Amino acid sequence: MRITGYRTLTTAQRWGRPVGDANGVYADGVVPVPVVVVETDEGITGVGLGPHVEAEVIFAAIDGQDPRAVTALYDRMLRHTFKAGHAGVVFGTIGAFDTALWDIKAQAAGEPLWRLLGGDDRVVHAYASGLDIGLTDDELVATYQVYAERGLRAAKLKGGLDIERDRHRLSLVREVLTEAAHGARPGLMLDANEAWSRKQAVRHVGELERTLDLTWIEEPVRRWDADGLAAVSRGVRTAVASGENLTGLEQFRPLIAAGGVDIVQTAAVWGVTHFLRVAALAHAHDLPVSPIGNTPVALLHAATSVPNHLVSELQCLQSPIGVAMDLHVEDGAFVLGDTPGLGVRIDEAVMTAARQRTAHPSDGPHIRPELAGRRLLAVTPGPCRSTAEGTFGTMGMEDR
Repeated sequence: MRITGYRTLTTAQRWGRPVGDANGVYADGVVPVPVVVVETDEGITGVGLGPHVEAEVIFAAIDGQDPRAVTALYDRMLRHTFKAGHAGVVFGTIGAFDTALWDIKAQAAGEPLWRLLGGDDRVVHAYASGLDIGLTDDELVATYQVYAERGLRAAKLKGGLDIERDRHRLSLVREVLTEAAHGARPGLMLDANEAWSRKQAVRHVGELERTLDLTWIEEPVRRWDADGLAAVSRGVRTAVASGENLTGLEQFRPLIAAGGVDIVQTAAVWGVTHFLRVAALAHAHDLPVSPIGNTPVALLHAATSVPNHLVSELQCLQSPIGVAMDLHVEDGAFVLGDTPGLGVRIDEAVMTAARQRTAHPSDGPHIRPELAGRRLLAVTPGPCRSTAEGTFGTMGMEDR
């Protein structure tokens, strides 16, 4: 079998409500979803959900190769991009190709990827994650009631702009999940998306901990700040989770060495091989791993095969437009199917129509605000950012 070509597509995830975090909100709830399709001379095609930046350069590393040699081809792609650097969206493109190759390998073997990788259980525990910072209280409650009806008993909220608002919103979701679980205590997490300085993070989380039991605080400071993450971990009771925006083992090593991460995360778009390597590194340090992303299907398969998987993120309950997946959510977990490969099927005609109606957003959580990490007052989140609304919460000038 040989690799003969590839195609790139773009579809969209339509949430039907605003979605975002401390950095910004997509008011229309429409998020672009890029896709890579890899073709072979035996008619088997593989699908990877992820970027396609520098796709021609990266494809040159695998063109004509046997797609079943996935890990070797992953390193070839890294070598083909080492001069310019393989971080960011370039790393995501490598991850998309890598995922497509794993899809092909498992299809060729006639097995679902979770079984090919050595997993013995198709069930992957999940937590709810609604990208919810732009929702009203009523919308927040309604959103997490839907998750609760699917059996989810842990939730991660977006926050970091106002202590009292975060406390209030976390308490609302705690009530929803507690009622659904007939009194059992739920898991609660908060994701600040790198919005704080070190002192701001400790003050904010410490104040929340007076009344709430948090499972983890996610990305409290900048992703590469190993000393800062370690300082936060020492200063609060809750675990520090980070890693979704790190690309390559070389970026994880200093964080783990500094004691800056208690829960190691990897983004779904970085690919299966990267996840497996990060999971092994984390396991060597007795740390759990947790995949991140709206469509983490490939990492769900991989998660079944590693000993230190903790829980995986469940964002939107609907697949991107034109994408069908052989999995479902039941009793608070993803349940993977038996379709060979990833179990992902795409309808390119539907995707093309969706793309024609979708403009790339010019504002949203992908743009870091100018005052991130150095705000004086609490702010009200939303598409239009305020600088001094809400109650005084997190940030004094002495925190810089």
